[in-house]
Amino acid sequence: MKKILYTDFVSTETLIESLLEQKEFKRVVTLSNLYKFWKKSAGEKLASHSRPYSMTSNGVMVIACENAIVAQELMLKKTQILVKFQPYTKSLKITVKDLRFDPKKWQN
Repeated sequence: MKKILYTDFVSTETLIESLLEQKEFKRVVTLSNLYKFWKKSAGEKLASHSRPYSMTSNGVMVIACENAIVAQELMLKKTQILVKFQPYTKSLKITVKDLRFDPKKWQN
């Protein structure tokens, strides 16, 4: 039986570097970081019934809501949420122009 030698490994550092060079990967990581700040911006109570769903190319963040009542509450507080969200978007160099609340996107 022929012996197989595994000597052509790629280091973890090299793998991570190559991933970070990819534009789409950078975008996904940045959006993931932005989504983590939703709880701080929307507040504990509303954030437990909603979550960021996606980001459109024109700067509109889509928020999945548990029901239409939560979507309405968030709609009424949209300006306040955008103001609270602004320091996080600036630090990540992302522009969020508007928020859209959609109960149809909710999944348990």
